[in-house]
Amino acid sequence: MRNFITIEGCEGVGKTYQTKLLRQYCEERGLNVVFTREPGGSDIAEQIRRIILDANNNDMDDLCEAFLYAASRIQHLKDIVKPALEAGKAVICDRYVDSSYVYQGLGRGLGLEKIVRLNQIAVGEYMPEFTIFLDLSPEFAFKRKGGADQNDRMEAVGYDFHLKVYEGYKSLIAADPSRFEVIDASGTKEQTQAKLREVLARRGIFK
Repeated sequence: MRNFITIEGCEGVGKTYQTKLLRQYCEERGLNVVFTREPGGSDIAEQIRRIILDANNNDMDDLCEAFLYAASRIQHLKDIVKPALEAGKAVICDRYVDSSYVYQGLGRGLGLEKIVRLNQIAVGEYMPEFTIFLDLSPEFAFKRKGGADQNDRMEAVGYDFHLKVYEGYKSLIAADPSRFEVIDASGTKEQTQAKLREVLARRGIFK
């Protein structure tokens, strides 16, 4: 979908911080860009997010988790993404379907094909024009941030799970390299931000 961009990466890579800097950059320059996130982004979708990430919900079934992510995505598309794109705006989303592919399909072991089918129902034609992957291994990412957040159910799963997620992203990129822009996120925050802006300018999002 033209002008729909997603940002992906493992836990602790700095996606949220980098997206915040991008938002500030766009606001200062009056650029017509909508920033949002998943899971969440709109009222009902944010309520589903709280259920998904609540550390008290450790007994949640993996398939239930996958359906909750898809349900949140459906609502988020209706409330935020579709109206913005129809109004001629660009949309930059912190996480989207690739997170479900690697976290539930590969990390949880539900199977990539099953999660792809589920999300085909959830998103229809609303696939990103391209996806930016902030490349940083979970070992380095968690070391840099001082460990996993134990109040976040997804962060607290364990290192082996996050390594599967990282390897899952790598396999998605290898299978469809033209859809991804890979950014080395091992440098400073400023260096990563500069690379993000360069990609968005080169791709015609920042004009």
